[in-house]
Amino acid sequence: MQRPVPLARSGFAQFERIATRWADNDVYGHVNNVVHYQWFDTVVNRWMLARELLDLRHGPVIGLVVETRCNYFAALAFPQLIDIGLAVTRIGSTSIVWQLGVFAADADSTAAVGHFVHVTVDAATHRPVPVPDRWREALAALAPPA
Repeated sequence: MQRPVPLARSGFAQFERIATRWADNDVYGHVNNVVHYQWFDTVVNRWMLARELLDLRHGPVIGLVVETRCNYFAALAFPQLIDIGLAVTRIGSTSIVWQLGVFAADADSTAAVGHFVHVTVDAATHRPVPVPDRWREALAALAPPA
């Protein structure tokens, strides 16, 4: 396994700016690792909701998280603005692999890199179903820039 390295801003297709909160800092004075995972959930789901790909109450298909990972390279702390970069590195038959870059606002390299896998499932049965075509079309825009 190769040692993870920070990634460049140019490797992400879309960004969302988030302000850190007082409660995000831990006893060591930096954003706690669990907060990064909250940011990942927020950014991915906000992106899907904005494109009407996800209907939380009545949609036939939802994405369940089956795997997450995060590598940390630099500390972030309150008060600080951060940018979350979003990319999709793979679309399988029933899965989506997201890559999320956590950047100090306007920084060129990541303070952390997240990996987030969704499996698309029937909302009622939670059994895997193919990634809907409408989702595939929208997700294609998040392929990392060449």
